[in-house]
Amino acid sequence: MDWDNARIFLAIYRVGTLRGAAEHLEIDQATAGRRLASLESSLGARLFLRTPSGYVPTPAGELAAAAATQMEQGAEQLQRQMQGMDERLCGVVRLAATDITARHFLLPALHRLRQAHPKIRVVLSTSTQITNLTKREADIAVRTVRPDAPDLIARHLKRLHTGMYASKAYVKKRGLPDPGTGLKGHDVVIYPRSVSPSKSEQICGESIAHASVAMEVSTGLVMYDSLQAGFGIGELPTHVGDKASGLVRIWPQRAVPYDMWLVLHSDLNRTARVRAVADAIIGAYEAYEPHEAHKANAPAEV
Repeated sequence: MDWDNARIFLAIYRVGTLRGAAEHLEIDQATAGRRLASLESSLGARLFLRTPSGYVPTPAGELAAAAATQMEQGAEQLQRQMQGMDERLCGVVRLAATDITARHFLLPALHRLRQAHPKIRVVLSTSTQITNLTKREADIAVRTVRPDAPDLIARHLKRLHTGMYASKAYVKKRGLPDPGTGLKGHDVVIYPRSVSPSKSEQICGESIAHASVAMEVSTGLVMYDSLQAGFGIGELPTHVGDKASGLVRIWPQRAVPYDMWLVLHSDLNRTARVRAVADAIIGAYEAYEPHEAHKANAPAEV
């Protein structure tokens, strides 16, 4: 089975349409169709039923998908291993994180990296979705969740905290909420369940059962802007909220800890450019000093 044809077949199998697969692979639709026809001809089997709703795999297609997936995994492993032998401080490193992490930690670190190693080009993707490092969706990720996959390396960066915030104008108009009331009589800004199931029902451990949801946002920076605009009460990292001149900390004694992790694939751990980016990020977190009240809760570095 030719790998070039197989990867196009896999894209069609996963997306379900010829057009969608072509767009995903950044090739034209006619090329995708020819490659699929060539693969079917070489195998002597029809791999899809063409239906009005899309391409449906035949039994032969299901068997081919299993074999093509193994080919894909082998190709990805070979690519990672070849990258792992690269000792040059140049080239592309793909980095994934949330937008608020990028703004407050990564961008300053990457700016310093740029001064030291100008031939390293970082492709920074910001999203709340967890990227698949095994499939090389990114080379490095900065996450709040420690992975359990055996092929990934995780380094603890720092224990941080979140707090409750609202704009000064909101507090002046609506007052402060009472603990234990489910934020009754107040408006809140929350994350949707698809982004964070727990944060769609509470803010810093306080139920929002009696609050009015003014806005649902999917990223930290939009949360920050919504609170600054006076939409209501919401949750922010304390290193962000405490420095915001337009915000008021609600119940300063309440802070919920969370841990930040740097994650990369073990095959890339010795790639010079990946290591340089990882070290720059580690240095940025090591330089950050959390509020004194939070230091006692910090775990040992691993």
